[in-house]
Amino acid sequence: MSYAISANQVFTGFKMLNDHAIIIDGEKITAVVPKNQLDPALPCHDYKNQLICASFLDLQLNGCGGVMFNGAVSEATLETMHQANLKGGTTTFLPTLVTCSSDELALAFKVTKAYQQRYPNRVPGLHLEGPFISTAKKGIHTQSFIRPLQGSDVKYLIANKEQIALLTLAPENASPEQINQLTQAGIRVALGHSNASYDQTQQAFSAGAGYATHIYNAMSGLKGRELGVLGAIFDSTNVYGGIIADGLHMDFAAVRIAKKQLGEHLYLVTDATAAANSDIKTFEFVGRTITVENGRCLGSDGTLGGSSLSLNEAVRNCVQSVGISLEEALRMATLYPARAIGVEQELGTVEANSIANLAVINPKTFEVHAMVNEGKLLSDSYGH
Repeated sequence: MSYAISANQVFTGFKMLNDHAIIIDGEKITAVVPKNQLDPALPCHDYKNQLICASFLDLQLNGCGGVMFNGAVSEATLETMHQANLKGGTTTFLPTLVTCSSDELALAFKVTKAYQQRYPNRVPGLHLEGPFISTAKKGIHTQSFIRPLQGSDVKYLIANKEQIALLTLAPENASPEQINQLTQAGIRVALGHSNASYDQTQQAFSAGAGYATHIYNAMSGLKGRELGVLGAIFDSTNVYGGIIADGLHMDFAAVRIAKKQLGEHLYLVTDATAAANSDIKTFEFVGRTITVENGRCLGSDGTLGGSSLSLNEAVRNCVQSVGISLEEALRMATLYPARAIGVEQELGTVEANSIANLAVINPKTFEVHAMVNEGKLLSDSYGH
């Protein structure tokens, strides 16, 4: 059955429209029209002073809603994460599996494949963050599982490429030839948790790596004579990068600088944990107890272990604390991540033939008032 939703502002991903309505039939958007052109017989939910945009895509999500994907790899965990995501405006996410055992990785492939078959627009694939990373920049990752990429790993990853949306590795633990093999097979390679030099990083980019994981965090920094991973990212012209705009992982001015350097290739991620959209104060992350203190997720040694951020909060922070325009901040959580993983024809915009994944938000507080997921109007009470 067709219906429409409308609001004072509708952001398509390309422009802001005033007093428009979105017509939905099944799981697809069929048209975006001025309110006064709607058929009076068509049911319409009018959200008046709110803003409707494409729902958000989170390309790095360890957990939320009280659960973590690592340690509880199951479809039930993914479903809990999805339900919690809705509170923050997100309908599409990459469940992120950090450095772990081979058995847990195999289980993640199996679980993700099954969940993808049921909900292909919800989980396009995994974000594998490790184990081929640097021990010098391991962060919260378990050191005993960190290792160099081997030829057998390349074959195994390629065999499971349909379940991999993004693979984070360190150039010092993977050769340019291996990176090229992976990217030629269709696996998107991101660089992160790396202490590599500028030259090593550029070689990895030249070999096909095209992404950077949580820019600034867990990577060699930019100095005048030692440019590091960060310098190579900022010197690139076509690398996509995710950034955690919570004001805790970095100063908001750093987000502004990254935005100036990467432009439309910078997208927002949460790197969220069980604490996001949850009231819990402690949780387990790869065998370590994490305590939530004033929004920070900290291990016993003070190491940051993910975030408690949701994407509507990240968008708000970009507008209110970074100085990015509302339209551009919304793109950083919708259009740009969709482009990054090649799903922009179906997700991330409000256009005819797009999947009807929509968020109704307050344009001043960024609270989520309602969600549409694959054409279904879910609730009028999110965020309240």
